[in-house]
Amino acid sequence: MAMVWLGETEELSRERVGGKAFGINRMLHMGLPVPPAFTLTCDECLRFHDGGEVLPRDVVDLLATGVAQLEHATGRRFGDAERPLLVSVRSGAARSMPGMMDTVLNLGMTPQVQAGLARLSGDSSYAEDTARRFSEQYEKIVGTPPPADPIAQLHGAVGAVFSSWFSERATAYRAHHDVDDGGGTSVTVQAMVFGNLDDDSGTGVLFSRNPLTGEPTPYGEWLPRGQGEDVVSGRFDALPLSALEAQHPAVHDQLLSVAALLEREAHDVQDIEYTVESGRLYLLQTRAAKRSPEAAVRIAVDLHDEGVLSEDEALAHVTPGHVRALMKPHIAPDARATAHLLARGEPACPGVASGRVVTDVEQAEDLHDDGVPVVLARPTTDPDDVSGMIVSAAIVTEIGGATSHAAVVSRELGTPCVVGCGTGTVARLAGREVTVDGSTGEVFEGLLPVAASGEHATPHLDRLAQWARARAPQVDGPLPAVLAAVQAGGEDGGARVSDAPPALAAT
Repeated sequence: MAMVWLGETEELSRERVGGKAFGINRMLHMGLPVPPAFTLTCDECLRFHDGGEVLPRDVVDLLATGVAQLEHATGRRFGDAERPLLVSVRSGAARSMPGMMDTVLNLGMTPQVQAGLARLSGDSSYAEDTARRFSEQYEKIVGTPPPADPIAQLHGAVGAVFSSWFSERATAYRAHHDVDDGGGTSVTVQAMVFGNLDDDSGTGVLFSRNPLTGEPTPYGEWLPRGQGEDVVSGRFDALPLSALEAQHPAVHDQLLSVAALLEREAHDVQDIEYTVESGRLYLLQTRAAKRSPEAAVRIAVDLHDEGVLSEDEALAHVTPGHVRALMKPHIAPDARATAHLLARGEPACPGVASGRVVTDVEQAEDLHDDGVPVVLARPTTDPDDVSGMIVSAAIVTEIGGATSHAAVVSRELGTPCVVGCGTGTVARLAGREVTVDGSTGEVFEGLLPVAASGEHATPHLDRLAQWARARAPQVDGPLPAVLAAVQAGGEDGGARVSDAPPALAAT
């Protein structure tokens, strides 16, 4: 069926409904507090493009059916001023592509709905803020002012999300990660909850373990009176998770309990988007978390030690690229002792890299093509910056935290990254040659010398190396090659490790 109502069926195909809907469905089936939602499958994206980027008549009818189901589930009505239903329209490919495709929030807004929200909440500023967010985002994503008819808004947003599958940034991202263009994205339509509603509302991102270091402690951010895009875009400096604990201790405890449950169920570290509306917790998404190379290795070994993964499964959770990145050199201690510190921020992806600071994507690409290592410095990054991020040796931003776009994408790329260095950093660094230490959150002047690392760089990597070499004793080479042979199995690698669990397919 082209449309799937989420939560009704336990087993859904990730390839068919996409990672976002897959995670929502899993949480709904577990009885967790998730706003109701339905999904148009990935096949419909490909049909949309094959048909000249026009929504087929049957898809239009299915959207009407889905909205009616949301109305029944929420007791609200789409476009109605008395009890208005607003929705989010979100992309979701089988493999997570953070920020590469489009999303529209607060859809269904009209002047009458805005007046209704003001009346129901008793706060006209909240209604104005929500209307402004919708109008700005719709015009940016869909390319036209929002139509007066909410159904027409929905059709426009769904088409825009499907269209974003072949956007320049998404295509470049897939090419870099060797992902097939033929998968398509699903579109998930979900009832909105509002982190910007009042002083007891907010939004955030939680990782069940630290995605930078792999430490087995929850890690996340909280933004009072915000919506999800505020956090992941990096446009706002969110607060640490301890701020949520101080403001809403019961919600904090519930969130951590849910994170532990989802991690156990998925056998992998989880990245969870959540919203608190007037003191009540809602979960919007869960997926296997993007992690730094250091974290990937530690998490795999720790999950084995906790009895969650076998040695074979732990080996399947780590890529040769993770190992290669973790074995890279670090700043030589004597050089660090005399280095001039230019900027300091929050570590977002460990590692050390040097290069010339550039401030725009085209310059980064041009210098990279000329063989010049570059460090991309931006106030904050967005999906249009990804092609420049891919070619950069390191990334630095003025604002944003460890769950911002720059942080998430850099971890997937394995590129050293420091975020939140403060206003004026870009201008101060532009044109300089610098060394970025993504492990400490520091940017130093000059191209500093580095000291070698190896497969004994960390105790966790050392153990992983022992497991890999025991399975491929005939492979005499560097650890990344040994791991690749083990994962390939067959003649070169001895016993094949088991396939990665479904959650890993989203990383």
